Amino acid sequence: MQPIFSCPHWRAMGRFAEEPARRAGVLPLFWAASGAELLFTGEELSFFLEADFQRWEPWIVLELNGAPLLRMPLDRGVSRVCLFRGMASGPVKHVRLWKETQPMAEDERHSLRLVGLEGRGGAFLPLPERRWRLEFVGDSLTSGEGLAGGLGETDWVPALFSASASWARRTADLLGADFRTVSQSGWGVRTGWDGDARHALPAIYETVCAPAAADASLGSQLPCDFGAWPPDAVIVNLGTNDAGAIQRLGLPQGERLLEAAAVRFLERLRQLAPRAKLVWAYGMLGDDLRPVLERAAEKVPGAYYLPLPPVTEETMGSRQHPGPLCHQAAAETAAAFLRGIL
Repeated sequence: MQPIFSCPHWRAMGRFAEEPARRAGVLPLFWAASGAELLFTGEELSFFLEADFQRWEPWIVLELNGAPLLRMPLDRGVSRVCLFRGMASGPVKHVRLWKETQPMAEDERHSLRLVGLEGRGGAFLPLPERRWRLEFVGDSLTSGEGLAGGLGETDWVPALFSASASWARRTADLLGADFRTVSQSGWGVRTGWDGDARHALPAIYETVCAPAAADASLGSQLPCDFGAWPPDAVIVNLGTNDAGAIQRLGLPQGERLLEAAAVRFLERLRQLAPRAKLVWAYGMLGDDLRPVLERAAEKVPGAYYLPLPPVTEETMGSRQHPGPLCHQAAAETAAAFLRGIL
């Protein structure tokens, strides 16, 4: 096995704190759609991954040349996962490892780390730089909840998350861009679906990954270094859970307070990413708050509002969440819009 940080050519995907990761010799995979990307010319390739959890196990996807070959949960401890064996040596193979699941804030042991690689019969090649960097900030839609499993599945389990199939990943692929996600199911701009203000994404946005309590030694609780990976665009897809809380709990002055919270978040994003285009994308799972979020975007210079295609009976996935067809339509809409402003 070759330790991951001694591998000559590869690209990390997702937020992480480089100094503690290098010191520990492992790449922590915190957020949904975090992982690693590489080009390899050999005949056999395996990944070594270390996982832990109490209740919610991490799932991964391994892709070869854009096609998923393996999708699986990981057990506790170190696992050797072979992506391919016996392939022709010489042709370049584009490989991506994805974490399918989001950080599990209610499972203090949930963690996933890339320990190393083992390749035979070939070499790792340099990856070309991509033109754009995109950061997606959201909730269950960005985490890929409902993108795996059948229409009738309703259990809240990691198996039904598929961040590698989310609209965020699809948008980035359509644009040939690097991307990162910061997302938590059930969370919102001002409160979560349950009206709990502790479940507001802006409150944790500036850490590397506050929900990853098990990985504090790997820098999950540190402030994020925004200068190390300056995005060209930050796309926010929040509001669905705020709308649910306002409707269910009858929160007084809910829309006015939400608008103020959205403006504050956009203004903070502008400070942290001064050159980035700011886009508030909304509408895949209801658009009750569209006027509120449109007004918020209008109040912040350089911010845009983007309506996304709504889910239909034909495009629904599991857990009453948008399925692959809805995510693809959202990605096509978002990619076309971003091409026009970047």
